[in-house]
Amino acid sequence: MTPGAPASPAGGPAPGVILVGVDIGQAHFDASLDELAQLAESAGYRVCDRVVCRRRAPDAALYVGRGKADQIAALAAAHGAAEVLFDQALSPAQQRNLERHLKMPVNDRVLLILEIFARRARSHEGKLQVELARLQYLSTRLVRRWSHLERQSGGIGLRGGPGETQIELDRRMIAEAIHRTRERLERVKRQRRTQRRQRERRGTFNVSLVGYTNAGKSTLFNALVKARAYAADQLFATLDTTTRQWYVAEADASVTLSDTVGFIRDLPHTLVEAFAATLQEARDADLLLHVVDAANPQHPEQIDNVVQVLHEIGAGDIPQVLVFNKIDALPPERLPRQLRDRVELDGQARTRVFVSAQTGQGLDILRAVVAEAVRASDRANPADGGRDAPYGTIPLPNNDRPVIHE
Repeated sequence: MTPGAPASPAGGPAPGVILVGVDIGQAHFDASLDELAQLAESAGYRVCDRVVCRRRAPDAALYVGRGKADQIAALAAAHGAAEVLFDQALSPAQQRNLERHLKMPVNDRVLLILEIFARRARSHEGKLQVELARLQYLSTRLVRRWSHLERQSGGIGLRGGPGETQIELDRRMIAEAIHRTRERLERVKRQRRTQRRQRERRGTFNVSLVGYTNAGKSTLFNALVKARAYAADQLFATLDTTTRQWYVAEADASVTLSDTVGFIRDLPHTLVEAFAATLQEARDADLLLHVVDAANPQHPEQIDNVVQVLHEIGAGDIPQVLVFNKIDALPPERLPRQLRDRVELDGQARTRVFVSAQTGQGLDILRAVVAEAVRASDRANPADGGRDAPYGTIPLPNNDRPVIHE
């Protein structure tokens, strides 16, 4: 599996994969493996089977034991699978050893996410960010490409043999490519900073949609601004930030609304770093609409993952409204008694609104909540052009119902 490579030949069947999860006592193990299957299907792969291994600690050489590796090989042969996909991040040595043992490609969750990102990126900025993450990932795995030269003797004047020399050359080339890509991304960041300063001078109130992947952010974005941003029922349907003016009638103000890339459990640090320019929209927002898939039984853990990433990018202290989306998919016994309440999140009381971006239910309440935050900020930008206003902190409305602890 190479980042950016097509998942299947044109017109051919989807390649099969065997999923492998190693349970060493981590929380939400089953949910993580289910999510890996969704990721594989989003990338165009056919999940043939799953192998679960329970260990006290990963094997240093193969991550799984030799017996379990033999079982994986037999399953792959029986199903005609094209490769094996691990839920956990493999070290370069483990990946190389597994490929030698299984005699087939072996990859992990990190590379699968990279591949999906590479396919979905549409903008120049998005492609640059994916390229940076891909280069950073490959820089640790050069030994895989040149291991076949390890047995060759070095030529005259070639210290350490041709394999080592080639690795050194590739490392230098990748380091230079990383440097060039960082420079190009820095230019993009400067452009974004200029745009943000212009918005600040106009006193524009900025709202960003954040949330776990496939929570329905893009569908909600389209419903609020009546746009046609790409939305699909798949993981990471949106990678490129989309920003539109949004007229909030309840505040008689125009604000900017940004739809950002979704988060996921164990989001690779290289992707968080590479997508810093895109995630900057969330960090510079005046208000975050934290979109949650209310119909997903794993939504409490997904909320925790989003909060963790928000802290990683320096957006943990920005006012948040929890938007529980997809209530149209809830069974009657799980429907909320009221569409607005207060909950405790990350040590703070947060406003929560229940909506359906598909049917429009609850969107009027969400708009009212945003309007209250805009008015409280003294940064309302009236539709007629408005006035500049101080750039201050945004207290969330405190006239909600009592806090409900979930």
